[in-house]
Amino acid sequence: MEDARNTFTPAPPVEKKLTPAPLVEVTRGSITESRHHGHVVAVDGDGQVVASLGSPELVTYLRSSAKPLQAVPLVASGAADRFNFTPQEIAVACGSHSGEPLHEETVAAMLAKTGLGAGALKCGVHEPFSAEVTRELRRRGEKPRVLQNNCSGKHTGMLALALHLGGAPATYDQPDNPAQLAIARTVSQFSGVPAASIAVGIDGCGVPVFGVPVRAMALMYARLVAPPDGFDADARAASARIVAAMRAHPELVGGTRERLDTELMRAAGGVISKVGAEGVYTVGVEPSARWPRGLGLALKIEDGEDRRARPTVVIESLRQLGVLDDDALARLAPYAKFVVRNHRGDEVGEVRPAFELER
Repeated sequence: MEDARNTFTPAPPVEKKLTPAPLVEVTRGSITESRHHGHVVAVDGDGQVVASLGSPELVTYLRSSAKPLQAVPLVASGAADRFNFTPQEIAVACGSHSGEPLHEETVAAMLAKTGLGAGALKCGVHEPFSAEVTRELRRRGEKPRVLQNNCSGKHTGMLALALHLGGAPATYDQPDNPAQLAIARTVSQFSGVPAASIAVGIDGCGVPVFGVPVRAMALMYARLVAPPDGFDADARAASARIVAAMRAHPELVGGTRERLDTELMRAAGGVISKVGAEGVYTVGVEPSARWPRGLGLALKIEDGEDRRARPTVVIESLRQLGVLDDDALARLAPYAKFVVRNHRGDEVGEVRPAFELER
């Protein structure tokens, strides 16, 4: 575990510090019709703030941005090796997948290795994120399946961890199950927030979800790509395997098409990224000449807007930080800003970034 220098306790909320910054403008004709506000922060591997805007100490839930960290004890404990999970299966355990056949098949293979079936999963059912797969289900008159839930890989990993640690698989989703206790310790270790100071809620898929400052989210990703020397060897090795799996198989973290996580990792070398619900996004940039201790980026769109504001802020923040080269920016252009059209298809405005990070 880390030493005392690697921990911090969130400062008491101060209203002035929690003021969000304007980040995105939505124009129509000659005026700005609406704005999205939020919080952005980038930190290096030592926890030093490199750039920010808004209130980095705002406490909010990680949501699905926690998934790669929730997979750390799966790998570090030896559970992933016990069940012979492949890099592809580790990647899908870190993902919010689109529910495509590739994702279903990968999760089904994981479940088979644990000796359990889809009925053991407690993530619930929703329509696949893939519009194509959803249309096909409707055409056939079929209901969505639990393996198409975007969290089915994460839940299968938690089941495997519970089995490995001697916990009851029937309660793998409960806060007092050994699997969830190990995950909570990992979140504390990587965020630097004492366990007693972490807010805990219930995520959309039914498992515990963790609330930490946005700055701590950025630190978690900086440490995931470049674990501190004070971390134990198992945590460091697990981090390296998770980062490698996500980089090698980005289509299992998101989807085969039109998923920002996937497209960002395809376009930018040395980067991992993970979306979270309610306007959360996190990025880890592997160590380089510019960032020798790695870099973590985290953001929260204040109103929870996921489709137009969040991707715009992600791409613009990484551009300002010099993470994306011209080729990557060209490939990610569809996510950088959006045209506003009327019902005839005429272009009448745009959704665009409107901020400068404070260095």
